[in-house]
Amino acid sequence: MTRKHENHREDVAGRANVEDTPELLAYYDELDKFDAGALWTVANKIEPWEPASTSKPVLWRFKDLRAHVLRSVDLVTPEKAGRRVIYLNNPGRTDVAAAVGWIYAGLQVMHPGERAGAHRHSASAIRFIMEGSGAYTVVDGHKMTLGHNDFVLTPNGTWHEHAVSEDGTPCIWQDGLDIPFVNAMEANFYEVHPDHAQPVAYPVDDMTKTWGNPGLTPGGGTWTKGYSPMFKYEWAPTYEALHKLASCSDGSPFDGILMEYVNPVTNGPVMRTMGASMQMLRPGEKTRAHRHTGSFLYHVAKGSGATIINGQRFDWSEHDIFCVPSWAWHEHINASASDDACLFCLSDVPVMRAMGLYREEAYGENGGHQPLV
Repeated sequence: MTRKHENHREDVAGRANVEDTPELLAYYDELDKFDAGALWTVANKIEPWEPASTSKPVLWRFKDLRAHVLRSVDLVTPEKAGRRVIYLNNPGRTDVAAAVGWIYAGLQVMHPGERAGAHRHSASAIRFIMEGSGAYTVVDGHKMTLGHNDFVLTPNGTWHEHAVSEDGTPCIWQDGLDIPFVNAMEANFYEVHPDHAQPVAYPVDDMTKTWGNPGLTPGGGTWTKGYSPMFKYEWAPTYEALHKLASCSDGSPFDGILMEYVNPVTNGPVMRTMGASMQMLRPGEKTRAHRHTGSFLYHVAKGSGATIINGQRFDWSEHDIFCVPSWAWHEHINASASDDACLFCLSDVPVMRAMGLYREEAYGENGGHQPLV
C-alpha cells in the first residue's frame, strides 16, 4: 500500500521546493521500503526558520488543583504509588508527560508519618516547598529539613527519600525533573534502595550550613561533582538577597530583580541540565517583553500578578504554576501597588548554554509590550 508522503515546500531560495510527480512519489515509496527517505520532503519541517515549540502556554491554578492533590492521600499510599504525585501535563507534550519542553513537574503530597522509599535515577530533580511543616529529604545521607518556599536538590545518581515527621502537618511541594530530556537521550536508569531507606550520616542541614554562607567557602572544603553541594536553598536569605539587590540596582527591564541559584563552588548552575532563579517584581512593576530559547516553568512564590505570553494574558496568584515555551514572547506584571511579587523559575538554560543554543531577543523598541490577542 502506498504511504502518503508529506512534502513541506517553501517558495524561497535556499529552501526545499520540489513538486510531487508520480515518478517521485513512486521513488519515495521505494525508499520507504529501506527505512529511508528524501531529505527535501522534510527539510523545511526539521530545520525551521526559528524554534516552533509544541508546548502550549499553560497556567495551573493551585486553588483548582489543591483539593485533588489532597484527595490522592485517601486513594493511594506512598508505598503503592512510589511517589504520590499529580503531574502537570502540557497539552502539547502529553506524549512525554512534560509540563513544558523537556521538563517534568508535579505536585507531591505527604501526611505526617509518611515516607517515600529511597531510590535514585539518572534524572535530576528539584523540590519547591509549598505548604506544611515537618517535611524533610535525605540525599546521600544528608538530611535537610524543608520549610515554605525552600528550594531543594536531589541530583542525578543520588540516593534520596522524602518524608514528613510524625509531629508535622500535611505537606505539598512541587517536583521538577528532567525526565523527558533524559528519556529523549535514552539514558534513564532507576534503582530502588536495597533497604528502602538510607541512614542519616551527617548533622541535619549540614550542606546548607557548610556551603550556604555568602561570599565564604569552607576551609578545606572540596567538591568535584557536577552539581551543587548546597542541597537546600532557604527562602529567607533568598528573599533578603532580592531586597538587597533592589536597594542598589534597577534590575533587568525584562525580569525585574532576578538572582540565579548557583553552585557555590563553580558559580555555575545548580545542576548540569536544569537551572533555577528567583525574581522579584516591585509594586506595580511591568517588565518589557522578550523571548529566548529554553523552556521556563514559573512558580509564584509570593504575591499576585499576570504574565502575557504570545499575546495571551495569564493572571496568577501565590503557588500557581505557569510555563513559557521556548521562543515565546513574554512579560510580567505585578498587580499590587504596595507589595512585591516573587517568581521561582526552573529552566533548561544550562543545556542551552552548554550546547551553544541560547539566544535572546527583545520585543520592539523603546520598551515595547505585546498586544493582547
